[in-house]
Amino acid sequence: MPRVLDDFVCFAMYTASHATTQAYREVLKPWELTYPQYLAMVVLATGERTVSELGVELSLDSGTLSPMLRRLGDRDLVERRRDSDDERVVRVRLTDKGRTVHDAVMDAVGCLVPAFLGRGSGSSGDLSELVRQLGAITENMREIAATRRAAA
Repeated sequence: MPRVLDDFVCFAMYTASHATTQAYREVLKPWELTYPQYLAMVVLATGERTVSELGVELSLDSGTLSPMLRRLGDRDLVERRRDSDDERVVRVRLTDKGRTVHDAVMDAVGCLVPAFLGRGSGSSGDLSELVRQLGAITENMREIAATRRAAA
């Protein structure tokens, strides 16, 4: 007998998100990284960011991001420094150790890719199309939420 929730797209997305985070948690355990720390390292691997820029990319506020970066800094995975032109701005980048950890983690998380592509279900997926669809859903939901806030 199907459960009522099985008919809801929002519940399917919620459970998929939860299962994905749990799977990443297990893969990241050897490096003692949380999922948000992993995401920060992925972004920083592409280059230095200000804390504000990183927060925007990760959709995290400074109250969440600053302690996370401090913990990564305590482990010598990232380096934070004040901007020479504006002391209010903090720049963050991966250290050499952080790059080494990032590279090892990226190799390890590759084992999760087949789950996104429908491994075992007989479907052949296109990862870029899946990412595009999820991005469109995210933007649509943010737009609806913003419209509802503005109307309130």
